[in-house]
Order: sequence, then C-alpha cells, then structure tokens
Amino acid sequence: MSDYKTINKKTWNDKVDIHMASSFYNMEAFLQGKTTLNDIELTLLGDISGKKILHLQCHFGQDSLSLARMGAQVTGVDLSDKAIERARELAEKLNLEATFVCCDLYEAPNVIEEKFDIVFTSYGTIGWLPDLDQWSNVVTHFLKPNGQLIMADFHPVVWMYDNDFKTVFYNYFNAAPIVEAETGTYADREAPIANQTITWNHPISEILNALIVSGLEIKRFNEYDYSPYNCFNQTEEFDPEGSGGKYRIQAFGNKIPMVYSILAIKK
Repeated sequence: MSDYKTINKKTWNDKVDIHMASSFYNMEAFLQGKTTLNDIELTLLGDISGKKILHLQCHFGQDSLSLARMGAQVTGVDLSDKAIERARELAEKLNLEATFVCCDLYEAPNVIEEKFDIVFTSYGTIGWLPDLDQWSNVVTHFLKPNGQLIMADFHPVVWMYDNDFKTVFYNYFNAAPIVEAETGTYADREAPIANQTITWNHPISEILNALIVSGLEIKRFNEYDYSPYNCFNQTEEFDPEGSGGKYRIQAFGNKIPMVYSILAIKK
C-alpha cells in the first residue's frame, strides 16, 4: 500500500480548514486560553515546564500549543503541509514559541536532530501508520535517556464496529489495510468533502510489544470506558461528576473500552 501517504495526506489537507472552523475544535475558546488537552493525558504529563516535547501527528497544533502554554518547548510534526502551515499561523497569532515540521513520521529522524524529554501523541494517530515497530523505533530514537512516551488514543475495540455500532464489522487484529471512502469528517459530518482513507487497526498486544521491543519500559497502561470527544455516532454524554465532556456509545454504556493511555520510559 505504497500510496497510502499520498491518499491520506490529501484527506487531511482537505479537513484542516473545516476542522478549524468547526464547533468540535472550538477555536474561539482555544484562542481565549482554553486548553485542548484532557484529564487523561494531563494526569500523565504532570508538570512539563521547561521540558522538551516532540508532538507526533499534531494536526494543526492546538494540543502542541496547549503544551507550550504549560511552559514546554514543543516541536510538532505532521504529514499535512496545510495543517503545519495553520499551526505556524496559530503560534504566531498567540505569540507562543513552538516549532512545526512537515514530514512523514517515519522520516522524522532524518529531519529533526534534537532529542526530547517527552514524545507525545494522542487520539486517532497510530491507526494511520502501517508499521508500529518502525513507529516505536522513531519514538525511542527521539527520547533522551529516561525520557517518556506519553500517549492516549482510541481503543482498538472501538474500531471493530460499523459506523453506527450495530455489528462487529472490522477485525480487531491487524489483518490488512482498511480502505474506506468517507464523506464529511468527524468534526463536521455535513462538510462538503469526500475522500478515501487507508488505516490499520492495531490491537493492544501489537502496540505494547512494539514499545517493549524498541527498548521502552511500560510504567502505566490505563483503559477508559468513555471518550473525551463526541466524535462517534450513537453516543450519549456521561456525566458522573457534573463536569461533562465524557461520551459513551448509548447501546453499550460502560461495557467496552473506548480509550487507552500509556506512559513508557526509555531505559
């Protein structure tokens, strides 16, 4: 599937301006100072003031710039040149120090020379990558000794279902590339765009083993019965403490994992 990068890059370029204008990304609140990071990843990040962070697959930079607001020295990487262009514009507009690099993730070691205290990646990222051993080697390459990988992503169980969560439609295991045609986008389902996507479902065992083999020591692995984003069909808001912003599939309640997080350290 050698053309997956070209196909997916076009898809993400088409999404950038639609995402920035959507209520999903709530740009107005972000510009006024609201963080786009969630409790799941903030708990693992802790105090990052003065830390050097590499943010892989950063889209148009909201999370990267939220990290910068917390005092980190951030470098964001993304395949989409349009996303990186918008990220640089946002950084300038907000007068925040952050570096944004457009390149394929697997090529990043040939483009970026620095080492980092933290490599960060979150939500809808590694499913766009065919080879997790290569991905984990990139992560390890960029980490200083005792540096940390901090990641949160949607659980592979979620990707087994059809779009309306009626049937188990896809394989939990990484059996083959998943080639789909999509209209709209999760941030605006009525958006006038149509694209092809090529993704891979990586089971938890594949993710953890890739990290272990690359020399990382897994310190935390957590699973969550909700998503902090309302980006799926058939959801309901679950609000145990009155804080809002937690979503489950209505028919499943708390019976399936929707998100996982990992903290791993370079030995």
